[in-house]
Amino acid sequence: MGPIDRIIRSIVALTLITLFIFNVITGTIGIIVTVLASIMLISAIIGNCPPYALMGFNSCKRKE
Repeated sequence: MGPIDRIIRSIVALTLITLFIFNVITGTIGIIVTVLASIMLISAIIGNCPPYALMGFNSCKRKE
């Protein structure tokens, strides 16, 4: 996963989690969004996205 992809995932995930904390997104949808945002944040931190690997997609530039 490339650095831009990681930054975008982190920003989106933290924004969604913040919206849940401040009760902008509530209920079942809020819980689902928070779980998905947590998964996005974890994948950004570790730098690996399993769906990317399954699809053969790579957002990280390779050094040759």
